Amino acid sequence: MRTITTTEELAAFCEAARSGAYVTIDTEFLRERTYYSKLCLVQMALPDDGDAVLVDPIVGGDKLSMEPLYALFRDTSVVKVFHAARQDLEIFFHEGGVFPQPLFDTQVAAMVCGFGEQVGYETLVRKIARASVDKTSRFTDWSRRPLSEAQQAYALADVTHLRVIYEHLALDLERSGRKHWLEEELSVLTEPGTYVIEPREAWRRVKTRTHSGRFLAIVRELAEFRETYAQSHNIPRNRVFKDDALLELASTKPRTPSDLSKSRMLLRDARKGAIAEGILAAIAAGIDTPPEDQPEADNRRNGLQVNPALADLLRVLLKAKSEESGVAQKLIATSSDLDDIAAGQRDGAALKGWRREVFGADALRLCAGEIALAARGAAVVVLDV
Repeated sequence: MRTITTTEELAAFCEAARSGAYVTIDTEFLRERTYYSKLCLVQMALPDDGDAVLVDPIVGGDKLSMEPLYALFRDTSVVKVFHAARQDLEIFFHEGGVFPQPLFDTQVAAMVCGFGEQVGYETLVRKIARASVDKTSRFTDWSRRPLSEAQQAYALADVTHLRVIYEHLALDLERSGRKHWLEEELSVLTEPGTYVIEPREAWRRVKTRTHSGRFLAIVRELAEFRETYAQSHNIPRNRVFKDDALLELASTKPRTPSDLSKSRMLLRDARKGAIAEGILAAIAAGIDTPPEDQPEADNRRNGLQVNPALADLLRVLLKAKSEESGVAQKLIATSSDLDDIAAGQRDGAALKGWRREVFGADALRLCAGEIALAARGAAVVVLDV
């Protein structure tokens, strides 16, 4: 097992990768104690039985720059293969400001190829590579050094088996004509907005049943302060204060340190110093927000008049289309998607792109009374009316 710890070694490996059609990549990281993930290890493997390496930024330190890897990411002649790439891409986006192009995510490809929803790497190794993954090192603290041989072998297995999986799925997509389905799904993963949380919009992630404009204004100010503080100090937002404490503060509206000390859900460290000052300032700003600047809850779904009979028919159609295409129902459309369609909404994801091909077009025809559903043995078939 070869470990790369210098920029020169990484540049040489990346240069070798340019001679192949693809390179498989994975990362190991920690995020429990930080806002941004801490990159601990990068694993890479060349096609067939080519070189497989560990890139160690912890041991490498100042001797190792990731720029050769980022340059490889920009080289569109080499496919970059990941499994469940979202968190890996987030790391590379925040650290290097780059996305791998072109990208192939075997988890997404497996869903498109009929392996079910969010299929795990171990399942694909077993079903496609006909191998098994040793799980004993799964809960490794990847920031600690030295790594044992077992830990290194476990990390490398994440990219060596991936070669067989990629080649199988890529061929399957080519044969089925579903390559453009994968490209549609992956476009979200290479969109910067997927990984950027604007502090001013952080309140939208807080679940609340209260729709009062003033209450939501306080929630918005508190969520903005928490996100800004967490980002600037690189700590998890829940280490600043949790959602239940945020909602309690928005409800009780403490105005002084003494009031703040009475909070039942606020962490002890948040009752003093910069966090306490930020909380009180955020609450004051929320209270003083004029009515015209107060946020409004998303009530778009509240006024929908769902036709329950039509929604049930759409569920039957979705099941039939899922079985026909071999794609998991939830990947095609969610229950709320079906309710939206049954209520007359026509701008949902289930009615666009490849989902329209598989399900959406017939869903609209069903709503218009142009088709009917019938049982034929154990199957449901679509009939023109």
